[in-house]
Amino acid sequence: MGGREERRAAPAQARPGEGLVGGPEENGPLGRVVGTFFAGIWLVFLSDAFTEAWRQRQNLRGDTGLILLALFVLLYLLHFTHLRAAVWGSRGSIAGSWYVTRIGLFYWAGLALLAVLTTATIGQEGASTWVFLAVSGLWTFRLRIGWVIGGLLVGIYEFLTFHVDGWSHDASISMSMVLAMAAVTGGMIASQRQRALAEAREENARLAVQDERNRMARDVHDILGHSLTVITVKAELAARLMEVSPERAKVEVADLERLARDALADVRQAVAGFREMTLPAELARARSSLAAAGIEADLPTAADAVPSHLRELCAWTLREGVTNVIRHSEATTCRVTLDERGITIADDGVGHQPGVPGTGLIGLQERAEAVGARMATRTVPPHGFELSVRSAQDPHPAAPDSHERVEA
Repeated sequence: MGGREERRAAPAQARPGEGLVGGPEENGPLGRVVGTFFAGIWLVFLSDAFTEAWRQRQNLRGDTGLILLALFVLLYLLHFTHLRAAVWGSRGSIAGSWYVTRIGLFYWAGLALLAVLTTATIGQEGASTWVFLAVSGLWTFRLRIGWVIGGLLVGIYEFLTFHVDGWSHDASISMSMVLAMAAVTGGMIASQRQRALAEAREENARLAVQDERNRMARDVHDILGHSLTVITVKAELAARLMEVSPERAKVEVADLERLARDALADVRQAVAGFREMTLPAELARARSSLAAAGIEADLPTAADAVPSHLRELCAWTLREGVTNVIRHSEATTCRVTLDERGITIADDGVGHQPGVPGTGLIGLQERAEAVGARMATRTVPPHGFELSVRSAQDPHPAAPDSHERVEA
């Protein structure tokens, strides 16, 4: 609760009141002046104290009282300016310690001393400073502590009215302390809730942007990963056919051009947010891609068995799974199974390769969780690899295995 905590809090709160909703800092220097003005306008209630001190100006007590009141007003405004972060509910303003800052505590102690001296100098009228002392305690300390201090001030004042010669029982100052504290407490709570609401909106906006970035990253990765893999395979095939079958090579090169244009169109759609995967189209892509890679494909001819809410997820799974089979498995066969629970992709390749799961599998797991499904991978003895994405209601889900193939 000392200087170290304050220094640690400095990066999060560069200066009191920064970025407040409705706070003085939000409108620059003019806003600070206006905020201080509205805080100081209530000092008009010290008029009785000033009047009494002015009446006694012929002697030392009156002049001293005027000086003490002037110092009290000045210190009160400085105190408010320093701690307007707490008054207006700034981010982290009163959560870190039992008082806001050490200098704020010194300000309040100075106000308490001046209030006592003013009361002792000019009499009961000087006790009107106690109202502002009680109010300033609310933004110097936590609200509960501030109310305890305010209650003590009310009790002390009531005690003095009965036991100090020349004082009369006047409940107006006690009531003023209670009502002023209630009003300031309501304003502080409202401002802090407004700040919390603004922070929640900022966080929701940030999360929305982050979700959109993640969606775009997944889509671009899945689209380019698959398309570039197929383009690479077809380019290698065209290069081998160039010598032995130029006509066949021309067909492959033309197919390369088509695939490149399709990939470009898919990326544009993904960036614009209008990309929609279809399972039948991905089945056709998978059949063509596996054939180009020389892998025997065992694929269903229809996607009718898959429920509509799982079809897009199955399409993404098929694209990611076939891409991994072509790039990493060294398989000779690939089998795809579709049913009412989801999709399973199995190959007879090298199986699990140790390492951290690739971006594609991580993105696929996020897609599955978003629709209440579960992704699982496992090695298939004696060799092979299986990827499945199935509905969470599946009574016989594929056995999960942490052995996931690493994407290059």
